[in-house]
Amino acid sequence: MVGWIIGIGLLATAAIVAAAASFRSRDSSVALDQLSEQASERDPETHGVVRRQFLNRSIVATFGLGLSSFGAAAFAFLSPQEAGGFGSVINVGTITDIKAAIRAGGGFLYVPEGRMWITEYPEAALENAVASYSYYDQIAPSLEVGLTALFQTCPHLGCRVPECVTSQWFECPCHGSKYNRVGEKKAGPTPRGLDLFSTEVTAADELLVNTGTIILGPRIGTNTTGQEAEGPSCVGDSAE
Repeated sequence: MVGWIIGIGLLATAAIVAAAASFRSRDSSVALDQLSEQASERDPETHGVVRRQFLNRSIVATFGLGLSSFGAAAFAFLSPQEAGGFGSVINVGTITDIKAAIRAGGGFLYVPEGRMWITEYPEAALENAVASYSYYDQIAPSLEVGLTALFQTCPHLGCRVPECVTSQWFECPCHGSKYNRVGEKKAGPTPRGLDLFSTEVTAADELLVNTGTIILGPRIGTNTTGQEAEGPSCVGDSAE
C-alpha cells in the first residue's frame, strides 16, 4: 500500500518537474532578459542575486506542486472505498440463499464485486479448522454456519483461480496450482492456500464479508477436510 502511494507521488513529481523544465527552457530566458535589463542599472552583484532568486523560486514552486500531487494521490488511495465494492464489507445474502446458490453453481459461488469465491465448509471439519487455522477467530462466523470466503487470486503469481466442477477443486490455469474446495493447497508451485476474508453473520442470518483485509491462506500441508479430487482435473499437473 505504502509503495503504491509513493510510486504515484514520484510519478506525479517527475511529470511536474519535466513540465516545469520545459516551461523554464522556453520562458525563463525572456524573464531573465527582462530582469537583466532592470538589473543593468544596478551593480553586478545585485544582478546575480536576482537571477538566483528567480531560479530558486522556480525550483521551490515545482517541488511544492509535486508534494501537492503526492498528497492528493495518498488521500484518494486511503479514502473509504465505495460501499459494496472490493475493499468494503459486502453483504452476500442470507445463509440459506447462499447455500442454494452454491449448490446451483455446482459447488461454487463467485461474487464478482468482492472478487471472492464462497464455498461450503463441512461441519465435521470444524475441530480440525480450530487446530489448524491460526486466524480461526476471524473466519469462525462463516465456518460455523458452513461457509468460507476465499480471495480469487492465486498466491503464486496473482492469476485469477477458477473452479473446476469435475474435480471440485480450484485449479489455476497459469501454472497449475490446485486447491481443495475450501482453499487448502493440493498441488503446484503456490506457497500457501488461497487467501481468505474475515466474516460476520448478522442477526438476520446474512453473511458479511470484509474484503478490505486479506488473511494469508493456510500453510502448505493443511488439510482440514480431507477432500481429494472428485473427478478429472481441469488443468494439467505442474511441478512443485
